Amino acid sequence: MTRQAQRKNVVDPGLDQELLLAKSDTGAISKGVYLFGKKNMTIDLNARLRFGFLIHDVSRLRRIVIDRALKPVGITRSQWWVLAFLSRRDGMTQTALAQDLDLTKVAIGGLIDRMETAGFVERRADSSDGRARRVFLTKAGVKFVTTIRENVDRMEAEILARVSELDIQRAAKTLLSIKETLIDIIGADDDSDDGEKNDNLAE
Repeated sequence: MTRQAQRKNVVDPGLDQELLLAKSDTGAISKGVYLFGKKNMTIDLNARLRFGFLIHDVSRLRRIVIDRALKPVGITRSQWWVLAFLSRRDGMTQTALAQDLDLTKVAIGGLIDRMETAGFVERRADSSDGRARRVFLTKAGVKFVTTIRENVDRMEAEILARVSELDIQRAAKTLLSIKETLIDIIGADDDSDDGEKNDNLAE
């Protein structure tokens, strides 16, 4: 069976390599070869499928580990996410928080209610839009963020202990590129998808 070689540039320009995709005369891709100078390394093109599963598995396992780190301080992961977002952008609207956390407006409302009762956040009316409510960290919330970060940072360091700083930077660059592509696919306006957002995380 005759085969054709189709060359494509690898995304990372920092790696001096090309991906050689071997195509059969039926057009089906059977396998690929990375070219490192004079050395060829056969790869399984099912790696793209496994890559998606790997992202899912890492995310799921990381949630389990972070939940364990948060348990001693008495906070849920969804509450920590709210505090973490507000520590970067204090005064976010409830709508923006709902979008970033992939929660419905009803779910984020209940979550903020519980956190406001606990004294970690407070709602204020938007000065330019009377219909909008903005969420701010209280002094207790700011202090609590510092405590939580100490626990989470220790766990993050343990999670990444076997990964070099260079590999972390490369992985972050790759994931950022994928994230931007996904945002482009989804589109900027996803208000119509509220019904599909998660209510289960708002604990």
